[in-house]
Amino acid sequence: MAALSFLSLVALLLLPALLLLLSIIVRPRPVRIPLKNRHVFITGGSSGIGLALAHRAAAEGARVSILARSQDKLKEAREAIRLATGIDVATFSADVRDFDALRQVAKEAEPVDVLVVNHGVFVAEELAKQELEVVRFIIDVNLIGSFNMIKAFLPAMKARTDRRPASIALMSSQAGQVGIYGYAAYSASKFGLQGLAEALQQEIIADDIHVSLVFPPDTDTPGLVEENKRRPPLTSIIAASSSAMKADEVAEKTLNGIKSGSFIVICNFVGYLLAISTGGISPQRSYVMAFVEVVSAGIVRLACLFFQWSWYSSIENWHSQSKQ
Repeated sequence: MAALSFLSLVALLLLPALLLLLSIIVRPRPVRIPLKNRHVFITGGSSGIGLALAHRAAAEGARVSILARSQDKLKEAREAIRLATGIDVATFSADVRDFDALRQVAKEAEPVDVLVVNHGVFVAEELAKQELEVVRFIIDVNLIGSFNMIKAFLPAMKARTDRRPASIALMSSQAGQVGIYGYAAYSASKFGLQGLAEALQQEIIADDIHVSLVFPPDTDTPGLVEENKRRPPLTSIIAASSSAMKADEVAEKTLNGIKSGSFIVICNFVGYLLAISTGGISPQRSYVMAFVEVVSAGIVRLACLFFQWSWYSSIENWHSQSKQ
C-alpha cells in the first residue's frame, strides 16, 4: 500500500514536469492563421473535399480561387458557391502535372496566403495486376503534382506583402499513414507527402509559412463512388476499419487545422490512433497533444497491432474461401 502511494506521488510530480518540459520544447511554436479577406487557393476545387473547402472558406470571408482540369466542372462549382454564399470565386483550368501551366496560373492569380494542395487520384488494384502506366499516373498526379503546385506558388508566397502567417496544406489520406491492400501505388504517393511536408516546413518556417498535412479516411465524394465500383473486396473490408466521412466534415476539420497551424490534421478517432502511432518525430505545436502522444504511445501501439491482426485475419480468410 505504501509503495502504491509512493508511485502515485511520483506520478503526480512527474506529469506536471513533463507538461512543462513539452511546453518548452515543442516546435514550431503555436500560431493562428486568419482566413478572412485573405486569398485561399484550392486545387481539386471543382468537386468533393475541394469544393466543400471552397464553400467554407468563402463563407468565412476568404477570397477563394479553385483549380481543376475541367472547365465545365469549374463553372458548375463557381455557380454552386455563388448560390450558396453570394460570393464569386476565381477559377483556373490546368493539369497539376504541367508545371509550366501552373507557373502561368500563379502569375495570373493574386498573391496566395493559403495554398490547399487537395487534388488526388486513386485506382485500387493489386500491384501484380496494376499496369505501370497507372502507377506512374497516380504518383505523377498525387506526389509530383504537389511538388509542381508548391514550386509554382511558393516564390510569390515568400515575397508576399501581407506578412501575417501563411499556410500550405497538403491533402494526404489515412492510406498515407498505413499501407492498405490494393493501394500500393496510392499509399506510396501519399506517404511521400509526409516527407515533403516535414522537410518543407523546416525550409519555410522563417518565412512564417506553416505546413499542414491532412489525413482523411474514405470520404463520400464522386471519386469514392467510382472507386467502390471496381476496388478489390479486401480493400473495402480493410478500409471499413475507419468510418467514412462527408466531404463537408473533412473540409471543416481541414480549415480548423489550417487556422490553428496544426502540422498533422486529424479527422476521426482512428485518425488519432494512427497519428499517435506514426507520429515519429513529426512537428507538434500543441504541448497538450504532445503529452497525449508521449503517455499513450504504448497502448496506442497495442491497439494498432490489433488492427493489423484483424486485417491479416481478413486476408487469410478471404484467400481460404477463394480456394474452396
